[in-house]
Amino acid sequence: MDPTSPDVLKAVDRHTRLLLHTARGLDDPRSPSLCEGWTRGHVLTHVARNADGLAALIRSAVEGTGETMYASEEARDADIEAGAGRSSAELVEDVDQSAAVLAEHLPRLRPDHAELRLERTPGVFLVRAGRIPFVRLREVAYHHVDLDAAFTFDDIEPELQGRFLDEEVRRLRSSEVVPDLTLRATDGGEWTVGVGTASVTGTRASLLGWLARGLHDGVSGDPLPLLPPGR
Repeated sequence: MDPTSPDVLKAVDRHTRLLLHTARGLDDPRSPSLCEGWTRGHVLTHVARNADGLAALIRSAVEGTGETMYASEEARDADIEAGAGRSSAELVEDVDQSAAVLAEHLPRLRPDHAELRLERTPGVFLVRAGRIPFVRLREVAYHHVDLDAAFTFDDIEPELQGRFLDEEVRRLRSSEVVPDLTLRATDGGEWTVGVGTASVTGTRASLLGWLARGLHDGVSGDPLPLLPPGR
């Protein structure tokens, strides 16, 4: 799946609608999420500010504005904290409106923008412009799971599970400490990291949950290897 293909934009739209459907059914946004220290309100506010930040990066790529995703890490954290305590209706409206603005920006990216280096905060490289649509797709899908409201990695379409696994393995291979393991998906697919010594088995969804969120349900190893800090 090409990160800039129309299929990715369609998937962003689909998973945004799925996230909004779940968010509208939440009775208490102050309930804990799967993100340590964050409520569901924190997660939804983060998704909204992520859309704002990615829209800023697209303006930087297309218009040369020089904008970064966030003014600073402190400003990013403060914005999330400030918005987390709002009502469900306010949170849903924020996610919906910010996603709509981003949806207008995403098609502005062209092949000649693809290799432009964009910053998370001033001086801190984040992503090349061509990967922004895929970054948003991953953000929406993963944080939908983080709401801990029935949607799981099993609910992500198999092709996308595989694409996300490819991405998680790529990130794992670039870690400062690279583990040696082989991932074997019972529903198809195998990935090797390092020399592949340890074997970890599970469905694509369960392997993705382990790599992306440290979830152990459905994965097996003898023993299960430790992932690098921050995974």
